[in-house]
Amino acid sequence: MLRLILLRHAKSAWPDGVADIDRPLAPRGLRAATAIGAYMAQEELLPARIFVSPARRTIETWEIVSSDWPAHPLPAYERSIYEAPAANLMRLVTAQNEASPLMLVGHNPGMEDFTTLLLRREQRAKVLPKFPTGAFAVIDVPVANWTEVEPGIGTLERFVTPRALGVAKEKD
Repeated sequence: MLRLILLRHAKSAWPDGVADIDRPLAPRGLRAATAIGAYMAQEELLPARIFVSPARRTIETWEIVSSDWPAHPLPAYERSIYEAPAANLMRLVTAQNEASPLMLVGHNPGMEDFTTLLLRREQRAKVLPKFPTGAFAVIDVPVANWTEVEPGIGTLERFVTPRALGVAKEKD
């Protein structure tokens, strides 16, 4: 059994004149990333291998989430995650070795679409119709190697949102 953690970046800001790839986290995103990191550490949901989109908001999310963790592997900044459709994420995952848990930090609609692609049909409603910023899905797949992953074989172990962790949704 292998485990995949799919994390959508935390809430980002929309400053005028800033390119999409350079958008930073909003104050709510900073709070959410801190809460997510603490939860993941407490629940021992620590990845063995990490791929992060090169967008500023995903890098900031990763850095805050992992800032208080014990030693962890360095992330690979992977351009193919930025604004990627589910098929690109599937190619990235199935090209990996046995490292588990494997974690991707990326964007919607890719994170949501990839999650629903991997899950058994009866579990998809647990993450739909929305995969909010800062949410993450933990998916267990009954394979020995990532090359064996196929659509519809995953089991949702948990789906966690910043709101479920007590992060207020007030406007920033």
